[in-house]
Amino acid sequence: MAEHTYKFNVAMSCGGCSGAVERVLKKLDGVKSYNVSLETQTAEIVTEENLEYSTVLEKIKKTGKTVKSGEADGSPMDV
Repeated sequence: MAEHTYKFNVAMSCGGCSGAVERVLKKLDGVKSYNVSLETQTAEIVTEENLEYSTVLEKIKKTGKTVKSGEADGSPMDV
């Protein structure tokens, strides 16, 4: 089974912000692993094949954080 790697540039100003992003990723079915970095303002997510980029993007946006850019498997994607 193939997997996808998604990377998002997310505006996060504090530990609470990165914690909010981590909480939604932890609850999302199909997420194998994730790394949310306040320092680099990024969220990197490794997912199962059936979890789409748009689904992960919407979950992160629901935290109220601004997503500045995104990549799917190394290719730039719309946010």
